[in-house]
Amino acid sequence: MEISQLIGYVLAVFVGMILGMLGSGGSILSVPILVYVMGIEPTLATAYSLFIIGTTSLVGGIHKAKEKLVDFNKVFLFGVPAVISVFVSRKIIIPNIPDILFSTDDFTLSKSILIMVVFAIVMILASGSMIKPFKEKVIFENEKLNYYKLTFMGIFIGLLSGFVGAGGGFLIVPTLLLFAKTPIKMAVGTSLFIVSSQSLIGFTGDVMGNQIIDWELLLFFTAASIVGIFMGNFISKKIKEEKLKIGFGWFVLAMGIFIITRELFWS
Repeated sequence: MEISQLIGYVLAVFVGMILGMLGSGGSILSVPILVYVMGIEPTLATAYSLFIIGTTSLVGGIHKAKEKLVDFNKVFLFGVPAVISVFVSRKIIIPNIPDILFSTDDFTLSKSILIMVVFAIVMILASGSMIKPFKEKVIFENEKLNYYKLTFMGIFIGLLSGFVGAGGGFLIVPTLLLFAKTPIKMAVGTSLFIVSSQSLIGFTGDVMGNQIIDWELLLFFTAASIVGIFMGNFISKKIKEEKLKIGFGWFVLAMGIFIITRELFWS
């Protein structure tokens, strides 16, 4: 086993820990680890990320369900449009993007660079939702569920998640809080099931295509992440969730800036 793979598997444990502690954020780390540490091509890395985050989230979601912290009605309501759109993104949109989108003497915008830059922008936007704390008293002033916005957000998050290979938990949790009147702990558990369903369905779009999957690497990485999610669940009971979320938000912001700088100026 190469040293880069070993480091990648160790970092995979950290991916699971983040999911276990926050119910989101794991995919924000998995794609950069796969690309920059393990040397996976970005388009394939987004496919791997969907499987890793989908499987790990399912394990975490089952654990939350046992604690009665999952609203399965909202999993269905939000998850169905998200699942459909993420499959469309992986099966139709991604394969039809040309390898070279734009080229000059000084710069070439490739499909791989586009995916990583969009991913970095998502990271930067997501960091804002992590750094800024939610105020539940304001959130629950609405009297009714906003079904139209919830469905629209499901479609949008599914398309975005499919494009960048992210589970979308960092967007799903705020959506459940704002539009579905869901308490924070219930939102985290519900998010894990939504992330799991849309990620695994999205991955099938790649399996049904012409992607060659390194199953040994993928399963080892996923197993390490599952170990991490149990560690994260344990740690979350010892440390205040809000402090973890804010600290991780600043880390995500720094990573997003690094990826944009690297892809546009160093590649």
